Amino acid sequence: MNWTTLFDQQRRLDERIKEEHQLSGNQFDERLLALHVELGELANETRSFKFWSTKGPSPQDVILEEYVDGMHFLLSLGLALGYERESFPTGSSYLDATDAFLDVFRKVTNFGLSKTEAMYETLMAAYLELGYTLGFNEELIMMAYMSKNQVNHERQDQGY
Repeated sequence: MNWTTLFDQQRRLDERIKEEHQLSGNQFDERLLALHVELGELANETRSFKFWSTKGPSPQDVILEEYVDGMHFLLSLGLALGYERESFPTGSSYLDATDAFLDVFRKVTNFGLSKTEAMYETLMAAYLELGYTLGFNEELIMMAYMSKNQVNHERQDQGY
């Protein structure tokens, strides 16, 4: 995964949004809440926790798009605190997607309470492992991120 490219792309998008929406500060709390929301949307698309339903998960491309939406906010949070990195370790493997989601939710909350670089690294590692648990590899994540980043710029062009 080329983290330098990902952080650079996210920085450009964040700067554009900040300028076009005349924002000041780093909107940390808003970004953190957005990450929680995106993580919930991702879980909902996988349907991994819906033991009461026989309906299957959304198509993988839909799940991947939700996953990279979360990646946008993770990168943005790192930039807001100056935690740009060239690499991240992988987390421990999960038993299943529900286990992974619960752990990532906990780590998002913990990062919001203790905004340390070590907590950010732990959260990013867990989020990457969630992606692997969902069947995504680094190349697929990178390509999907770049594609969605372009969509996000197009949305800004249209006054989103």
